[in-house]
Amino acid sequence: MFFHNSYFTTHFGNLFFCSKISVFSLFDHQKSPFRYTQISNYVNVYMKWKKDPFFDSILHIHKSAELKPIIQLKNFIVNYPNGCIPISSVSKRGLEFDISIRVARFLRQYPSVFEEFRGEHNLPWFRLTPEAAEVDREEKRVLEECKEDLKDRLKRFVLMSKDKVLPLKIIKGMAWYLGLPERFLDDSKGDLLDESFRFVDMEDGLKGLTVESNGEKVLSTMQRNAIKNGVYFGGTLEGIEFPLFPSKGLRLRRKIESWLNEFQKLPYVSPYEDFWHLDPDSDFAEKRVVGILHELLSLFVEHSAERKKLLCLKKYFGLPQKVHKAFERHPHMFYLSFKNKTCTAILKEAYCGNSSIEKHPMLVVRKKYIRLVKESDRILKNRKINNRFIKHEKLEKGSDIDANSDDRTDIQAQEVSKSFR
Repeated sequence: MFFHNSYFTTHFGNLFFCSKISVFSLFDHQKSPFRYTQISNYVNVYMKWKKDPFFDSILHIHKSAELKPIIQLKNFIVNYPNGCIPISSVSKRGLEFDISIRVARFLRQYPSVFEEFRGEHNLPWFRLTPEAAEVDREEKRVLEECKEDLKDRLKRFVLMSKDKVLPLKIIKGMAWYLGLPERFLDDSKGDLLDESFRFVDMEDGLKGLTVESNGEKVLSTMQRNAIKNGVYFGGTLEGIEFPLFPSKGLRLRRKIESWLNEFQKLPYVSPYEDFWHLDPDSDFAEKRVVGILHELLSLFVEHSAERKKLLCLKKYFGLPQKVHKAFERHPHMFYLSFKNKTCTAILKEAYCGNSSIEKHPMLVVRKKYIRLVKESDRILKNRKINNRFIKHEKLEKGSDIDANSDDRTDIQAQEVSKSFR
C-alpha cells in the first residue's frame, strides 16, 4: 500500500517512507535501526525569481571577480626582484592574469594599488603603493596564522568528492574561493600540504590530490552547528534542518511550501558520507545535493561563487546534471544574483542574523583590498575633474588673449582711419 506525498511509521516499529522504490537503509555505514524507503514527492513547478537588493549590494561578493587579477598582479610584483617590474614583463601576459585589456592600462586603473614610475631606459615601471604593501604584509600574516584552518578547508573540499580525490586542475580552479595562496600545491614548499595529503595519478592522465582521513569522521558545518544548538549528538541525522531565510516579499506557492516542510523533516545527508545507495530521483538525493552546496559555500571566502564554476564540480562530487535547479528550488537558502552580467550563488545564512557560519580568515584582507580599489575610483575621478578644470582654464586664457588681440586691432583701425581724414 502506498501513500502519496507522506511518510508513516510501520507496525514493525521502524520509520518508513512510501513510494514505488524498494526499501533499503539510508545510512548502512552507521547501522542505524531506522530503515527508509526513499520517495520523490516534489512537484516540479516554476518558481519566480525575486530580486533582493540586500544581497545584490554586498560589495565584497560583487567585487571579487575584479579583485582576483589585481591580487595576481600584486603577487607577481611582490615576488619580482626588488618588488618592482618593468611593463615589458607583463605586457603580453594578459590572458594569464585574466585581463582583457592592455596590462599597462589595467595597472593604471588602480593608482591606489600600483604606483607607476620611470625606470631603466625611461620606460614605465610599477610597484605597490605603501598602502597596498601594508595590506600584502597583513595577508601574509593571516596565511601563516591560519594555516591549519586553510588546510582543514582544503581537506574537507577533497573529502566531499565521491572518490575522495580531486584533479589538481579542479583544486587550482577553486583556490580563489577557498582562499588558498598561490603555489600551495608546490610540495617542495610544504605551505599547506602535510603527510595526510598524497598526490596520485588519475584517469585521462590527470594528476590528483587525495586525503588520508585515517577513519576519522568528518563533520559538516550543519552537523557542527547542530551540536552547538543541542539538536545533534553524533548519532542519527534526524532533527537537523537547514536554516531558512525568506527574502522580503518572496512567497512560495502552497504546494511548494508543503513540499519544503516535508523535505526539512527528512534526515540530513552528510556530504562526507557515501551516497551510492541513494536513488537519484528521490528527495534524499535532493537533500544530499543541497547539503553539498551548503557545505561548499560555507567553506568559501565570500560564502558565494559563480554558479558556472560550481557546475564544473558535478562529475567529481556526484551531482546531478541539473544541479543548478537546486538553487531555484531553495530560494530561502540560496540567492542567485545576476549582477555584473554573471550568475552568483550566495549562501543566505552567512549574511542573515546571528550566523553560525564561520567567517573565512581571508575575508577581512580582501575587504581591505576592495577599499583600495574604491580609493582608486576616487583618485581617477579627481584626476578627471582636475583635467577638466585645467582645460577650461586654458580655454579661458586663450579667449582672453583673443579678446585683447581684437581690442588692439580695433584701436589700430581707428588710428588708421583718423590719418586719412
